[in-house]
Amino acid sequence: MVDLGGVATYRAEPSGPPRGGLIVIHEIWGLVPHIRDIADRFAAEGYLVLAPDLLSAAGITPEVGEELGRLQREPDDAKRLDGQALMREKTAPIREPGFAAEVVARLRRLVDALAAEPGIDGRIAVTGFCFGGTYGFALAAADDRVRAAVPFYGTAPDAAAIARIACPVLALYGEDDPRIMATLPQTRQHMADAGVAFTEKIYAGARHAFFNDTNPVAYDAEAARDAWTRTLHFLATHLSEPVSSHA
Repeated sequence: MVDLGGVATYRAEPSGPPRGGLIVIHEIWGLVPHIRDIADRFAAEGYLVLAPDLLSAAGITPEVGEELGRLQREPDDAKRLDGQALMREKTAPIREPGFAAEVVARLRRLVDALAAEPGIDGRIAVTGFCFGGTYGFALAAADDRVRAAVPFYGTAPDAAAIARIACPVLALYGEDDPRIMATLPQTRQHMADAGVAFTEKIYAGARHAFFNDTNPVAYDAEAARDAWTRTLHFLATHLSEPVSSHA
């Protein structure tokens, strides 16, 4: 872990010159080992990866996050209800006024850090999952240095924020995710109205969190494999050239 502008961050480095810089934003469970593993996987593909811990200060440390995730999947009804109460308690700070703006400010400091790295040359992207997918959209809307965004099952911002997105977006969804699916038609329209290069992929029968291979309830191996391949292709396409070459 490193401190980048006051943001505790897991850093994963490629073995050779970076193909670009990538911010990986965790789920509501925080910076758990699963997210660090994803960061390592992207680094193995050649990217310099920064995965921030955005929730420990709010009370959701990785240890708390793993416990919350376990309780959510509890077969025992009483334990699962206890887990839901604990979830409401632990996530209360993220609903406080100003929390979202502070998270975006922290993420922009990571963009600063990547922009200063040798060999990045403006090739900066963001991806994230659930909570992280939502903030992946938000960061793309807040910082035009982001050249590509890949939100997994995140909620898009409002039309005004979408209009500020200056990069192509690949959004990945599970069909069996009613809350997110309900917002998708509006997201699709707002993206079209704003002229954003928006590509969506909906996986039939897949649930929310289908990419999380530590979640035995939601994980969909086939959808996850396809999403990984699409993500790598998307990043390679949009981070293939230094931004300065277009100046």
